Order: sequence, then structure tokens, then C-alpha cells
Amino acid sequence: METTAAGPDPNPYAPPRAVVRDIAPAREGVELAEPLTRLGAHIVDTLLFAAMAYIPFLVFVAAGAMIGSDDGGKLMIVVGGVAFVVGVGVFLVMTVRQLQATGQSLGKKFCNIKVVRSDGSPVTLGRVVWLRNVVNWLISLVPLYSVIDVLFIFGQTRQCLHDKLADTIVVKA
Repeated sequence: METTAAGPDPNPYAPPRAVVRDIAPAREGVELAEPLTRLGAHIVDTLLFAAMAYIPFLVFVAAGAMIGSDDGGKLMIVVGGVAFVVGVGVFLVMTVRQLQATGQSLGKKFCNIKVVRSDGSPVTLGRVVWLRNVVNWLISLVPLYSVIDVLFIFGQTRQCLHDKLADTIVVKA
């Protein structure tokens, strides 16, 4: 016969009892970021990336197309490719520095939110870069994963799948 905290179980055929917590534990002094604020931060990051990488690339490629097929046009297209690589590099350096210092991307800093561990402690750069970004990007090669990942933000814990994977949450800064 099983015993419970209140004494022996009166029904030996009853299913086992367990305490299940499906809601994230309360964190003192930590307020989760709103889903729309997280979306805003993502949009800001995307616009910054576009401004630093895609726009210079497109300007040089368009100029190369206008010049024509001679060597000057080809050179402009190559310069556009170099501008793209430099823009991506500068964006990555700025973002990584910001993440390392504060746990915020440039967009998250603008929206006043940041990434922390699920217990509220600061997040490491490796956790953000590798688990939240690189591993998540590899998994996103599976069709529909990205849609499902984003939809998890509307759950009680407001954690996307990449947050659960990296054991992180996004909070108000």
C-alpha cells in the first residue's frame, strides 16, 4: 500500500499522484517582455541589418547595371559584394559587442528589453550566439519550424522554442 503525506492511501487502485507545475516559477524583480515589444526589436534589428548590408549592395549593383557590361560595371558589382560583406561584418561586431555587454541586440536595446537566463541571471555570449542563434538557425532549415518557434511566444511563459532551447527569457531592461 502506498503512503502519502497524509498517511496511507485509502484506495490502492488509485492512479499515482504528482504535483505538476506547468507555469514558470515567479522571478523576483523580473518582468517578461511583451510579444509585440519583442517583435518591434526584431524589426529594428532587421532594418539595421538591411541598412548596413543590403542597401549598399543594391546601390552598387544598380550603379554597375547602369554603367553597363564593361569593366566599370563589373567592378561596381564586385564593390557591391564587398560592401555587403563589410556591412554584415560591421553589423555582427556591433551586435556581438552589445550582446556581450548587456544581453541586448541593438533592436532590444532600442526597445528596452534584454535576454537573461530563465532564472533571471545574466546570459553568456556563447549561450546567445550558439543556442539562440546558430543551433536555432540550423533547426529552422526544417520546414515550418520558424512559424512554430514564433507561435510559442503566446504561451504562458512567453518563451519561443529558441528560448526554451537556450534556457533564456526576454525581460524588460
